[in-house]
Amino acid sequence: MLWSDRRVRYDEDVSSSVVADLDLAGAQTPVHNDQEIVHRVLDGETDRFAELIERYRQHVAKIVTGHVPFDQVEEVAQDVFIRVFTGLNGYSGRTPFEHWLSGIAVRTCYDFWRERGRQEQPVSSLASEHQAWIEQALAAESDEQFREQAGRREARDLLDKALSRLSAEDRMVLTLVYLEGRSVREAAGLLGWSVVNVKVRAHRAKRALRKIFAEEEESAS
Repeated sequence: MLWSDRRVRYDEDVSSSVVADLDLAGAQTPVHNDQEIVHRVLDGETDRFAELIERYRQHVAKIVTGHVPFDQVEEVAQDVFIRVFTGLNGYSGRTPFEHWLSGIAVRTCYDFWRERGRQEQPVSSLASEHQAWIEQALAAESDEQFREQAGRREARDLLDKALSRLSAEDRMVLTLVYLEGRSVREAAGLLGWSVVNVKVRAHRAKRALRKIFAEEEESAS
C-alpha cells in the first residue's frame, strides 16, 4: 500500500473513545461470529458492538489513514464506527461483515473530502528530486509503473498537494485504483458506484493528476 509509512501508529484511544462515545463498554464472553454479534446488538445487547470495534479497529485504521490526513484519522475512524453502529440494520449478511465495513470506511473518507472541497494549494518550490520524480511519473506508461513511482519517498508531499486539487470523487477513485492497486470492480463495490462510473472517473482523475504535474514541471523549468 502506498501510504504504509503513514500507518506506523494508530492510538488505542481511537477504539476506546468510540466505545466511550457509544457507551458500549462491558466485559462479556466474546462471540467469534460477526453475524451473531450483529444479531445480538440488534436484539438489544449493544455492549457487544465493542467486540466488533476491537476486531476491526486496525482494519478501519488502515483504510482511513490511506485517504485522510493523519491528524484527522481518529475523528474519521470514530465516524466510521458510529455509522456502522447506526446502520447495522442495513447489513444483510450476504457478504462478509468486513467487506460491508470496508465500504462504509471508504465512503466515510469520501464524505470527508466532499465536505472539505478542493484546496487550490500550489505544488511549487520543487526540489530537484521532486522534479526528477515528476518526469518519471509522467513518463510511466503502465498503471504498475505509475504506482511504483507514487510509492517513492519524494512523491508523498507532491501527491498530497496534488490530490487536494482534485474533486472528492476523482481523489477517491485515483487513490483506490491507481495508488492502492485495487481493481475497478473492487473500488466500485467499496464506493457503492457502478463499474462504468469508476472506470471513467479513474481515467479522468489520472489525466487530471498528470496535468497538475506537467504544469508544475513547466513552471519549475
